[in-house]
Formats: sequence, C-alpha cells, structure tokens
Amino acid sequence: MRLTPALLVPAALLTFAACGEKKVEEGPPPVGWVTEDGWAASCWMPVDYDHLAETEGTTARLEARQEALEAMVSQWSGARDDGISFKSSVVEDVEITLLGRPAEIEEVSRRNADFCRKAMGAGVSEDDEVPSTVGDTSEWRSWLSGISAVLTEGECNTPLDYTVFHYLEIGGGWELEIPLCEGDRANLRATERDKYRIADDGPWINAAGDPDQLTLGLEGWPCNQEGCYAGMVIARFTTDTGIETILPVGVQMVYTAPAHGVISVRINDTTFYDNTWYQSGGIIDHTAIEISPAQ
Repeated sequence: MRLTPALLVPAALLTFAACGEKKVEEGPPPVGWVTEDGWAASCWMPVDYDHLAETEGTTARLEARQEALEAMVSQWSGARDDGISFKSSVVEDVEITLLGRPAEIEEVSRRNADFCRKAMGAGVSEDDEVPSTVGDTSEWRSWLSGISAVLTEGECNTPLDYTVFHYLEIGGGWELEIPLCEGDRANLRATERDKYRIADDGPWINAAGDPDQLTLGLEGWPCNQEGCYAGMVIARFTTDTGIETILPVGVQMVYTAPAHGVISVRINDTTFYDNTWYQSGGIIDHTAIEISPAQ
C-alpha cells in the first residue's frame, strides 16, 4: 500500500507533537526598581529576605533592609519625581519608626510593593500601553499614615528623661501636657516663697494652699478628696485611654504613672477673676513648677 504525500509527516514534528509545548522555566522575581509593562513608573521590589539570609548570611539581610527603607523613603518623599509624594511628617515618622524596628522593614516593603504596583498600573486601559499618570494613591497613603500607630501600639516613646520648668498661671485652668510612660516616676515641685491669693479678702498662700480651707467632698472643686486644700497646686494625670486622676501636689510630691498618659497642673480653685499675685515694691511673685524624673 502506498501513502499519499498528504499523509507524510516529518519525524521531528511527530516527536514535538508527542512531547507537547516546551515550557520556559521562570527565574526569581525581579528586585530593586522595576517597571512592568503598562506601568506609569517604577516600584521597589524587595528581595526574598529569608532566601538571602540562607545563601549570603545575616549581614546581607540587614543591608537589604536598609536599602529597601532608603528606596521607599525616596519615593514616599517625592524624590523620584514619579508622581508619588506623601506628607513629609508622615514619611519622617514612618522612617523613624522603622529605623527602631528594622525587622518590620521586610513586611512593610512587601506591602508597599503591592500598593505601588496597584497605583502604577491603575491607569492602563485596553487602548493604552502606558498610563500618563499614576492611579489613585489614597489607599496607599492611608496605609502609610497608619504604620507607626500599628507598630508602636502599646509602646511609649516619650519617657520622662528630662526636666520641665514652668511658671504657674493662677488665672486659668489646666496647664501643660507632659507625657509620661507607664512606670515613670515624676517629681513635681513648686516654689514655697511665692505667694498669691484666690479671693480679694482671702489670705496670702503658697503652693500648699489655704490650710484652713479643706475642699474634701466639695462639689465643683477640681480636687475634693483627702489632702485637697483651696488654692493648692494640683495635678491631673490622664491615661491614653482617657482615665483621669486628680493629685493634691502642694509644694512637692512624687507620682508613679500607672499607664502611658500626660500630666497637667493648675491651682485648686473654682473662679479665677479675683486671683492675684503678691507684690512687694516692684517685685511680683510667680510660683515656679518643676517636673523632673524622680531619683
């Protein structure tokens, strides 16, 4: 039997058909500044940090983190002139936060790449090859603004390791907002020699207040617990969760913060219009307040 030419198929083609289409093996994903088809600009693609540490060591991993942080900051701050620019205070805050927590750079760089990829390719349509501008970056911006709060949740970055000097005002309410971290021991001290009065016909008193006018249980007075006297220097500690504690300070007291928060001061009074400083000749008294770390 003879075969017609139409049925003659070269052996090479038979072999190719039998094996199927040849697959091209993909290499590792690109790292560094990468621009994919249809992107408006480049995105920083982080390395596989775990693989890098296994093959090249811990030092290489640390260097990769630093390189990634510098790259991201350059884009966030608008230095790359690619249409991306976020608020400078936010960028600075995130940079400081990550410098103190370098291990977090790895996950941040991966998430950042996802947000960047979405923004750079958002403007592509079926008729366009490359968008002229980046897409909406609001989600990216929102994520960046919340990084520091997420990474520092429950932490306190403002310990009382300095001394504050302040001249007390007797004509108003709460003054100062000095941050304290949980466990901080604050020494609050007021000058004894400076005098004032809180009523036109009242006695001249100092930071200890009027010893003849106890305000225990009196409604309307900011300090009305045991040890509270009219006109004395008092403090208010407000935790980050909003819980307030009133403290009868007087001339001096040491307070240990039970949680992260802020401490403020004032005099224990209900009205201020009739408060006056003691004056002798041309010298007018002014009570000084010092808040410092307790030894």
